[in-house]
Amino acid sequence: MVATKNVEDITVSSLVVARAGFDGSEHVGEVVETKSDPRTSEVSYYIHYHELDKRLDEWVPASNVLEKLDPSKKSATLEKFPSNDTTMKDGGSESLKMTRRQKRQYAEINHLSPSVEDLPPMDAELERHHQEKTKVKNIQIIELGRHEIDTWYFSPYPEPHASCQKLFICEYTLKYFRKKKTLLRHMAKLSLRCPPGDEIYRSPPRPGEFNRAAYTNPQISMFEVDGRKSKVYCQNLCLLSKLFLDHKTLYYDVDPFLFYVLCEVDKDGHHIVGYFSKEKESSEGNNLACILTLPPYQRKGYGSFLIDFSYQLSRKEGRVGSPERPLSDLGAVSYRSYWTRVILETLNESAKGGLSIKDISDRTSIRTEDVVRTLEGLSLIKFWKGDHVISATQKIIEEHMMTLKPSLRVDTLRLRYDPINTKADERKTR
Repeated sequence: MVATKNVEDITVSSLVVARAGFDGSEHVGEVVETKSDPRTSEVSYYIHYHELDKRLDEWVPASNVLEKLDPSKKSATLEKFPSNDTTMKDGGSESLKMTRRQKRQYAEINHLSPSVEDLPPMDAELERHHQEKTKVKNIQIIELGRHEIDTWYFSPYPEPHASCQKLFICEYTLKYFRKKKTLLRHMAKLSLRCPPGDEIYRSPPRPGEFNRAAYTNPQISMFEVDGRKSKVYCQNLCLLSKLFLDHKTLYYDVDPFLFYVLCEVDKDGHHIVGYFSKEKESSEGNNLACILTLPPYQRKGYGSFLIDFSYQLSRKEGRVGSPERPLSDLGAVSYRSYWTRVILETLNESAKGGLSIKDISDRTSIRTEDVVRTLEGLSLIKFWKGDHVISATQKIIEEHMMTLKPSLRVDTLRLRYDPINTKADERKTR
């Protein structure tokens, strides 16, 4: 496409066609912010691409903005630039064909955040304020250990750190610095190279010992960190995670939470991979409040491991659990995959059949509503005489099992977790 626009005509809210940095293709987007380099006078535009997640928003130089579009021809233009995104999270072309009720049902089934117009007035106002405040990500890159990572979203780091193009973060303490040399001086003084909590799990050292599905190379370990006892570390963890989670709102009030930090272990120390948090006392029975696998460690099975770990803790506590809603789009995919695997394995182990929804929930610690939703997605349930009944032959279950990929699992024999002592320690610190 030949550029036909005048740079001076493009302002905030302009609809443009731009060559995206993430794939080099042309996409339709809206200009969210503009800036000019004081040294070269070159103009750049911060663009949100239509039908794509905010994590792909980026600064685009004026040379890559190819055309300014007529807003009245938006629908026709979008048809020429179809999106590969199928989540419909940002109101894609598919969602335009759905009624408001169907959108709500879709969001509920997939645990997605409702649109602003579907929220109550007060919540809608708060959501608009959140969107306005976080519409432009402040920090573009972080250096964490041996990884340099492009950020996805805005995070409320304090100034002057919030204005840094690149932030340097200690992977052991999660303290943040503007300069690499300051980080190196900090790390030279460190005596402890692991999270400030109790190590409650370490994976088997080699295949064949305990559970083969729990073996990893390098080894992994899990630390339980109390938000009340290690407040600064947990606050820094929340600020870090906000760079990759759009709707995470927990920044400083970490006292009511426990954080379970997953690390890869080598001779240099424990390198943070991801984490999940949970309320010490959840009135809604949630066993997970927030979950994140850092981008360099995604697609390695760690997300499923963190989910499995949260349910293993629920089993130790003798209760069922469910994640706090809404889930991110990546979180929803991970949970659907995990629930599908565990429920199919439970059905497959019960060769005689006769399991009820309640039986599956009791065995897996998955809440009955999540069991029902998962079975509906697999077409293994029917509504009969006013109740949900599992409708699946052993052959159908085995066919579904053949589609599952190997996953990293928790070896419960290596889990050192005592919920009674955990609660007693919490009472002592009050």
